[in-house]
Amino acid sequence: MNKYENQLIEIIKKDDYIISLLKAVEKLNLNDAWISAGLIRNKVWDVLHNINTPINDIDVVYYDRSDTTWETEKELEKRLEIIVPNQPWSVKNQARMHLKNGFEPYNSTFDGVAHFTEIPTAIAVKMCNSELEIMAPYGLEDLFKKIVKPTPYYQNNNKLYSIYSERMREKKWDTIWTDLFIEA
Repeated sequence: MNKYENQLIEIIKKDDYIISLLKAVEKLNLNDAWISAGLIRNKVWDVLHNINTPINDIDVVYYDRSDTTWETEKELEKRLEIIVPNQPWSVKNQARMHLKNGFEPYNSTFDGVAHFTEIPTAIAVKMCNSELEIMAPYGLEDLFKKIVKPTPYYQNNNKLYSIYSERMREKKWDTIWTDLFIEA
């Protein structure tokens, strides 16, 4: 485990709220289920900036090729709502998310996370038997160095790069975490 993985684990361990969310997801017994994206990214940036930003959503990703229905995702959100109520749960089966931007089908949750738009968002954490596991297809260095750039899938394709660029304009992350370097 590298220093950034150790840092992330320490940050998560100190946050009882995130631990409760991870335990809730573990209780679902889904195939390859993780909490990903903004909740984890924002927590790290909040710690690095000594601020506390509101939670927009709790992205839960998993992989199940046998049932790619939207209704199943909504049912899983309801189950999570029973375990930890009044939270902005957002469950997405990565076996269908390739359709969003026209990619080939993903073959795992890891593959889905690797196709997220920007590198510091392409991250996930899960709880397994009281141990934290980290998924970071592109590592954690950019996240901890506060560098935002597109994942390889969005770098070399004009259509996809424009999705990244528009997302950066809309998010305005550098107005919240003021020393981010955002690749334009």
